[in-house]
Amino acid sequence: MELFERLTRRAKENPRRIVLPEGAETRNITAADHILADGLAEIILLGNIAEIKAKAAELNLTHIDRATILDPTDEKNIDRYAPLFFELRKKKGISMDEARRFTANELYFGCLMVKAGDADGMVSGAIHTTGDVLRAAFQVIKTEPGIDTVSGAFLMLLPENSPYGSNGLMVFADCAVVPDPDARQLAQIAVCSARTAHEVAGIEPRVAILSFSTKGSAKHERVDKVIEATKIAHEMAPDLHLDGELQTDAAIVPVVASLKAPQSDIAGKANVLVFPSLEVGNIAYKLVQRLAGVEAVGPLLQGLAAPVSDLSRGCVADDIYKTIIMTANQAIHD
Repeated sequence: MELFERLTRRAKENPRRIVLPEGAETRNITAADHILADGLAEIILLGNIAEIKAKAAELNLTHIDRATILDPTDEKNIDRYAPLFFELRKKKGISMDEARRFTANELYFGCLMVKAGDADGMVSGAIHTTGDVLRAAFQVIKTEPGIDTVSGAFLMLLPENSPYGSNGLMVFADCAVVPDPDARQLAQIAVCSARTAHEVAGIEPRVAILSFSTKGSAKHERVDKVIEATKIAHEMAPDLHLDGELQTDAAIVPVVASLKAPQSDIAGKANVLVFPSLEVGNIAYKLVQRLAGVEAVGPLLQGLAAPVSDLSRGCVADDIYKTIIMTANQAIHD
């Protein structure tokens, strides 16, 4: 089954509550209307209620009345969530007045709804920077147990009959968050990416931590980092199918793998590629996307205690629609 058919069906069978902090923004409200029309999630829109309703009327959207619309600046709503933010940040010296000011911010309000259990996930970033979204998520939702590194993975939807990946899918990470991960962070990115491959993409992960060296073909401190990350990842997840250090061709091309890494059970078969730095990962996914006609979906943020997805500010409504579906799937625990 094609990826989004499977994800859409799963979302419809297990509806989750997704909060959109940029509730009055045209692309967000259009995507929300589409999600509600298809019955794929419960939607919570944040913003000025009159403005959101006026925008829906202007765009002839007929399903927004099914959404919950909340104004983060409403004193009653601030009263509900400010004490939670105060408890989360009081050791940092925050006052209740400061907590109330933060709570009135739509990004913090959305994260507080997730933290409180009033929403299952959040999608934002159409008009906010990645830094803004991550800052709120770090301070409120925090990371999952055993993980302190948040990273961004892209689902790469390959052309039909591609010999690479699994069922036309690969996962690339980190392409969005950590500029120069150390070995421990890189190991965490690998483990989280494997989980994304399994839980969202629905593929059995085979993880390659990439380098410009394959099994000692080059000596450099950057190669040493990948070797150490591979060791740490194996300690974190002993049953995970993972190997490194591998060059890209050795990771995905069987004939090259047989020459460069004949003892590896991952080489030539990897469907999750973990890049040694953000610079490499970001460049790689965009090159593959543009030159090979591959659809890149994401980034999906990994490592947080609850799902938060960061949009590109250049996204369109359909991107948001798909991201809501993926975020809902991240929130489903079978």
